Formats: sequence, structure tokens, C-alpha cells
Amino acid sequence: MTAQVDYLVVLFTATSGASGELLGSDEKELVRIVWQLVDLTNQQLGQVNELLIRPDPSELTEKEEEEDVEEEESVEEESGSGADCISTATSLESALNMFHLQLTNQVNSMGAGTSVCLCTDGQLHIRQVIHPEAASKNILVPDCFYSFFDLRKEFTKHFPTPDLKAFNVYVMAESLSISVDVPMLWDPSAIMPPKVAVQQVQLMSSIVLALLSEPMCHIFTKPERVLEKFESGTCSKMEKVCDNTVIRARGLPWQSSDQDIARFFRGLNIAKGGAALCLNAQGRRNGEALVRFVSEEHRDLALQRHKHHMGNRYIEVYKATGEDFLKIAGGTSNEVAVFLSREDQIIVRMRGLPFTATHEQVLTFFSPADGLKEMCPVSGGKDGILFVRYPDGRPTGDAFVLFASEEHAQSALRKHKEILGKRYIELFKSTAAEVQQVLNRYSSAPLISVAPAPLVTMLPTMSLLPPPGGMRNCLRLRGLPYTASIEDILTFLGEFTQDVQPHGVHMVLNQQGRPSGDCFIQMTSAERALLASQRLHKHMMSSQRGANSRYVEVFPCSAEEMSLVLMGGSLSHMHTHTHTRSRNGTGLSPPPCKSRRLSPPSYSFTPAQPVLTPEAAAALYPPIGPMMLAPRPLPPGHAYYPASAQLYMNYAAYYPSPPGSPTTLGFFPSPSSLTSPAGLVRMPSLTYNSNGVKEIINAMQGYQAPAESIALLSSNLIGQSSAGDAPLMTLPALVNKPGQYLDLALL
Repeated sequence: MTAQVDYLVVLFTATSGASGELLGSDEKELVRIVWQLVDLTNQQLGQVNELLIRPDPSELTEKEEEEDVEEEESVEEESGSGADCISTATSLESALNMFHLQLTNQVNSMGAGTSVCLCTDGQLHIRQVIHPEAASKNILVPDCFYSFFDLRKEFTKHFPTPDLKAFNVYVMAESLSISVDVPMLWDPSAIMPPKVAVQQVQLMSSIVLALLSEPMCHIFTKPERVLEKFESGTCSKMEKVCDNTVIRARGLPWQSSDQDIARFFRGLNIAKGGAALCLNAQGRRNGEALVRFVSEEHRDLALQRHKHHMGNRYIEVYKATGEDFLKIAGGTSNEVAVFLSREDQIIVRMRGLPFTATHEQVLTFFSPADGLKEMCPVSGGKDGILFVRYPDGRPTGDAFVLFASEEHAQSALRKHKEILGKRYIELFKSTAAEVQQVLNRYSSAPLISVAPAPLVTMLPTMSLLPPPGGMRNCLRLRGLPYTASIEDILTFLGEFTQDVQPHGVHMVLNQQGRPSGDCFIQMTSAERALLASQRLHKHMMSSQRGANSRYVEVFPCSAEEMSLVLMGGSLSHMHTHTHTRSRNGTGLSPPPCKSRRLSPPSYSFTPAQPVLTPEAAAALYPPIGPMMLAPRPLPPGHAYYPASAQLYMNYAAYYPSPPGSPTTLGFFPSPSSLTSPAGLVRMPSLTYNSNGVKEIINAMQGYQAPAESIALLSSNLIGQSSAGDAPLMTLPALVNKPGQYLDLALL
């Protein structure tokens, strides 16, 4: 519409809630329409008409109190509003039809021209009141409500201003030297008084006549448009999207489509293909959508619909960026662009297809069965089917199908969970943006993020235990009773006890230091380990400390797997698809790498507070010489640990041999008086009521320590002032050559 119209209908609406700049933001119903016809050719004014919307009391069941208030207000409205003609309607639909009928009669009675267009003070009356309420109630709006003039924008053509919100009819009337009665003051968050609506319409009509007269001689052309239908389309990733035109809607029903989103924002113009439903990591809708509007003005109006309702759910509306929108709706595939280039097509998504499904099978799936007249032909035949594939061409089990009409699409959706081949197929109504998003996700990155490579591949190639040789000469026992002891395990092994290596039973403790139900046993040979696993697998084990018994799973494993678990990692056969497989084919996960001695230099640790001063420690503990752990240099050129780093491997922290090494052990050189080279173990903090040698022998069971080698020494022999005993215990000849150190892994 470029030529000037013949008539302007100055329109003003009021709801049962807020008014002014907050009009329509509280989702209240329309209760009043005031309008006046202006003849632009003859510059004449028609009568002021007021249309009241009062629901039928018989239809109100839960609004009795509101009904009483409305009846009281209606008396005031009919008596003091100041309108020339007052009408009443019982619903919005009847009110809109009555308005259109009265307007048509008045235009026909004047007989000079037929082109009519609405004129409002701002955008809210049309975009935020009439269209949203009509959409929520599924009411068809007359054609005259899809175009209107914004009086503020027409006024700024002669009186430019950067802020349209600062304008109102009183400011415009003052600028045009129009006499105005003292404006009535009211709270914008409350219901507008009846007289104000009529006064607003009369002032707007006076402003229109002032604009038509000299010297301005304004011509009303190019009215505002309200899009009647949302247009689906594609968006390229190379397209530039303004950040001030995008919003994020959250809380959508999972079955909602882009048309449902457009209905929620009815009255605001959404850009072509501007409604994009978001998917989660599994490719399912997560209740969010990104919506792109044609301008910042429409985006700001959309933000005012925050927490408006879609059905029984309220929708949250927030600002978003153009980059967010392109990540969801942008695409680069020419195949998708051709598939979506057909307009007025309904898209249905198929999920759960057999990987061998073909176009012919999909067409057969949607063809009518014998004896059924329901038709749902695929639009374009094979060209109307788009299979989703991985970058290497493998099918994903998803496909999109086009249908020519809503009726055909609904018939197709009724085949939800019917069988194709040997699988049932899920059907959902889809959108163009969802097609782009699904294709982008499958073609660029996997839907489920892949875990990073295990740390095992980055650790230095050094043996954590004596060289395993790649043999599966160990046993893993899983499902032990939590009260099981070393004696219980040896009893369970039976005849295979003689095949256990010295110090070869290793209990696995959890992070709290309690038994985890797992145990590793080092056997003398791989053959005996395999035979033991075959005979003992799922046999029952009972504990001497408790009455419970459980069946125990027995598996052969290698020393490498055993060392990994004992160092704090985990061993699982269920995650081989997400982790790098080791040389023996077992999925391994890395140890936690939380120990100070196992972590790279980039890790920061809080320095431990010293318990004793260096002088006190030197007096209390004699020098231990070469018996302590020595730092081990790493192989040069490793990517994870620098070549200059020193790695201190204290296996006792992760390697609890039976029955678990105390954390307060100290080591001393053997006195020269001993008959054979051996080590001394100092065990401080013993209880005063200790039973002596017998209790220590029980604590050190499993070690080659004869009873005659155990001696209880008085505390004053080693410089302590306390009364507690600190026994010294000799161990076998662990060090046979000078310069060697004691490896705590043997404890």
C-alpha cells in the first residue's frame, strides 16, 4: 500500500490489567475497544464508538469476585465514558466481528472511497493485545488488523526524535499547539479509567487532522504489517545475524514445533526460518528455541512476553546473540538446502530406522495398507526423503520426510511406532531448523562427547611392578566379602595356595581405606592362573569374621592390569568403545594421579606443615642412608613429564600388601650384631596394653620374619622420652649389595 488511504480508524484498546507502556505485558484480557473514523479526503471526524467486552456470567465458574468488580465498573463506563455509541459483546471473537461490521457500515454510509487502515498510538494495541489473545483462543482476526499506522512514527517524520517511547498523545498535541484538557493521572499498572480511553482517541484524531493540514500536509503511506503466517526457510552459517534481533525461549513443551512458537509470538514478525528448536546431546528437543525477529523493535516486544503461557506452561524469554542462532539454525550442506527449498512443505522426522533402510522401504512404510483409505504420500517421492549420515557415509538411523499438506502429515504421524523391518519407528513433526541442526551435529562432531584419551598412554614406559612379561599370570578376585581376610582368601584358593608367589596377595582398598571387594593374586605361572580361574570362578567364599558368604568371580589378568588398579585406576571391560584399548585388549582407565609423587610439576599442592623441626627429627630418627627411596629419572623426551623431572614412586600409598602397610613405618640399617644382612622396621605408636611379640607376629603375617628375629626395645634406646615401647623387627636379607635401596612395594 503506497497511495494514501481514504479513511483512518483511530483505535485504542484497554485490558483488565496494566496500561501505557506496560499494555499487554501481563497477559490480561481485552475489555474495551474505542475507535473513531477519520475521513482523510474531507478531513472530517466520525462519531466515537466504544465496544465493551463482558463475558457471559453463565460461563464464569471461578471468577465470581472478578465478575462483581466488572459489573460495578460497567455502570461507571456506560454513564461517564463520554463515547457517542456504546456496544457490548460477550467474547473477543464476537467483539472483533462486531467491530468489523460497524466499521464497514460507517464507511459505506459515507460513500467516498473504500480503503481503510487502522491508526494506533504505538505498536502495543495491535501487536501485544489483539493478536496474542486471538492466537491463544484460536480466533480468526479480521483482515483490517494486519496493517496499521503507528501515529508516533508518522509524527517523527516531521518532528524527529531518537526515542519513540518518550512520545505520547499529550506530547504530540503540545508540539502541534493543540489545546488539551488537564490529563487524568492514573497508575499504569492499574486498570485505565473509562474517560481516559475516549480522551486518547479524541486527541489522536485531532493530531491526525493537524498532520493533514498545512504546512505539513502529511500523507499516510506504507503502513506497518503483521505477518499472517510464519515462513520456514534455511539459514547459511555465512549469513550475518544481528545480536539485537534474537531471543531465547525456554520451557517449551517437547512436542512444540516452529509453528507453535510463531503462534506464541503472534503479532510480531519473525524472520524467514527464524524459529530454531534446540536439541540436547542425544539429539532430542530440550525445551528451548532461538527466535530471530525482523528488527530490534520486535525483539524488545518479544521480551515483554516473558513468562506468558503456551497452554499450561509459562515460557521464559531472554536475550540471545546472532552467533547462538547460527550455531543452531545455520547450515552449509547443499543437499539440505535443496531438500528445504520446497516451500509449503510439512517435515516429519523418522527416528530408529534400520541402518539398511532404503528410499523404497520408506515410501512403502507411508503407503496405505490394504483396506485403508488413509493417504499420506511423500512429496516428491525419493526426493522428499533425506537420510542423515555420518561424515564417513554410515547411516545414523534418522531421516526427514516431506509431505505436501498438514492433512497428509497428520496421517503419517499416526504411524508412530509402527514396524519397518524389525524395528519400530518413532515419528515427530519437525522443522527446517531442526533438519539443519541434526545434520550439523552428525556431520561435524558426535552427539555424545568422547572421553579424552586415557592417561595410561601418556605415562612413562616404566614398570610399576616387577616386569610382567605380558603374561596373564595373575588372578583378579571380584565380589569378596568385605570382612574377608588373607586367611579366607588362601582357604578359598585351596590347592592353588602353593602356586601363590611370596607376598603375592594384594587387597584393593577404596578411597576411605576400606576393602573394596577386589583382590589381586600373583601366581607362579600363567597356566596355573588360568586353571585356577576356571575351577574357582563363581565359587562361594565365607569369611571367618562374619556369617555372610558370597560367590566370587575369578579372572586371569596380567601384572600390568593389576598394577594399574593398585595405583588407583579402574579396570573395566564395558568401556572399550570409549577408551583406547591396551595391548591385551582390555579397556583401562587411568589412575587418579592425586599423589604428590605421581603428579606432573604443573600440579600445585599445598606444602605440608612439618611435624618436627629438623633438629628434633635428626635427634629422634637416626640417618637411614641408602635404605630410603631414591628418585628415579624419567626417560628423556616424554611429552607429558619433562625429562628433568624426578618421579618418586611410593607404592605403599596405592599398593597395600597383606594386611596393609602402616603409614608410620620407619627403616633403619641392620645392626652389625645381626647374624645375617637384614632390615629393621620401626613401629611407633603401639598401644600400652600390647600383647608383645605375638601381636606383632599376627600383624606381620605373610612376611618371612621368624619369631626369634623380633625384639621389643625400650623407647629410651632410640632417644624417645615417652613410656611407649617401639619394637624393632628384622626382615630377611632385602639388601644384599651396597648401594641398593629398599622398594616399599615389597611391603
